Amino acid sequence: MRHADTLRFVLFEARPAGLLFPQLTRASGLSQSQVRSGLAALRDVIAENGWPPLIWTRADGYQLGAERAALEAYERAVLIEKLTEFRRFITGTVAPHAAAHPGDKWIRHIVAQLNSIESTLDLVVSS
Repeated sequence: MRHADTLRFVLFEARPAGLLFPQLTRASGLSQSQVRSGLAALRDVIAENGWPPLIWTRADGYQLGAERAALEAYERAVLIEKLTEFRRFITGTVAPHAAAHPGDKWIRHIVAQLNSIESTLDLVVSS
């Protein structure tokens, strides 16, 4: 929690600009490991308190309370990444499992649920 507070303070001071990971590490005085765990904890604290969101972009690094366009771009990028990861899980693990055990109730249920999730994510990303 202490690391999350340190990072929130550093990022708040940098607003509206963001900080790349090395900059955030130097500015906070924390180790890379502490920054990683602090960022994870900070996301939880932000959610609990309803504070402005934390986003990351390749160009600007970590930012608190970004503009609407930056938030939407970040959300879309994360959803595209998760959809790709999800599709690879389906094709690399679930589909071979389903092919090997086509009558298995568990795998039929999982395939139906995952197809629904994939379709929903695809609609969100495409909109």
